Amino acid sequence: MNRGRVVWIILDGVGLEALPDAKDYGDEGAATLPHVASVCGGLNLPNLQRLGIGNLVEIKGVPLLVNPCGAYGRLAERSAGKDSIVGHWELAGIVVEKPFAIFPQGFPDKLVAAFAEVAGVQPLGNVPAGGISILKEYGAEHVRTGRPILYTSVDSVFQVAAHEEVLPRERLYELCQAAKSLVAEYNIARVIARPFVGSEQQGFRRTPHRKDFTVPPPRTTLLEALIAQDYTVSAVGKISDLFAGRGISRSTTTFDNADGMSKTLTELNALDKGLLLVNLIDFDMAYGHRNDAVGFGRALEAFDTWLPRLYEQMQSDDILVISADHGCDPTTPGTDHTREYVPVLVWSKSMQEGAALGDRQSFADLGATLAAYFGVPLSAGESFLDALDLRGRFSF
Repeated sequence: MNRGRVVWIILDGVGLEALPDAKDYGDEGAATLPHVASVCGGLNLPNLQRLGIGNLVEIKGVPLLVNPCGAYGRLAERSAGKDSIVGHWELAGIVVEKPFAIFPQGFPDKLVAAFAEVAGVQPLGNVPAGGISILKEYGAEHVRTGRPILYTSVDSVFQVAAHEEVLPRERLYELCQAAKSLVAEYNIARVIARPFVGSEQQGFRRTPHRKDFTVPPPRTTLLEALIAQDYTVSAVGKISDLFAGRGISRSTTTFDNADGMSKTLTELNALDKGLLLVNLIDFDMAYGHRNDAVGFGRALEAFDTWLPRLYEQMQSDDILVISADHGCDPTTPGTDHTREYVPVLVWSKSMQEGAALGDRQSFADLGATLAAYFGVPLSAGESFLDALDLRGRFSF
């Protein structure tokens, strides 16, 4: 039976509290949303509150409700790791048993030498760094010498930054595509092209022309299963990059959350049946990694304020899903992702009442639920579709 439309929004980095195995990752005590709310003196999230987010963890300013209108629960990560690829893959039905490699001391000499041969010049850097700090440290030297900037982070990423007037974007993309072959034997998840502009005098800044070259998922994801059954999968944000373009009907990139929310409305209007999958990146990229709890909180409030605009555009049989892919607690030492439970909120105009979904054993339970809804196969996860009170519109 063909179903209608599902809008699935992933709030990148919005965790709830540390998982039982968080100590294995150095994340004891992490609790992204509660800590952000505390630093902000409380958050104003009335729309998310009505969906049940305040019933999942104690959030200052967002008390629990007796009868939320949404289905609400917490997802635990089973996969090894805590990066965006692992989180998104598990949400879509793939549990990753072996973590991708990270290089907190920089990449091995052999890999750097191979990259230098492809680039025709020795790269600068080869250090773990943030995207802003790396440009401050090496941007001017790159402009003078033309040597690309190589760096990594707490994730499994091989990042190459270059000024658009020094190394044109298409050439940078070609270089990163070649690097993807080099990093395969090192179990590195992504090569990321990081174009930037500006000058030493005025400062350097990254452009929205980032491009990811990602290891493809090892098995069939929910997205591919939907495509095989002639559903449309429309991706907004970095979704296509995280899935190496697999299982995507069409994709639109975004610059920030505001751009992502705007394009969500545009893409929903164009979607007939299938899945609209959205990643809103600012919580993680602009605030979590930069230890900006106040900015994080304001971004959450902006998203909450926008939600009624989405509700207005949703049809009576549309389903809204809100989740996250990992935590990124801006109050913990360092700038790493954090190993946390993440929220799952489900709502439709056809729902008769909300439901407590409890603590789910895997992110993949959400993918399994959507697979059951659309009637497509998925090998991982346990569906909670029967717990959703959609009887006003559907009979399952």
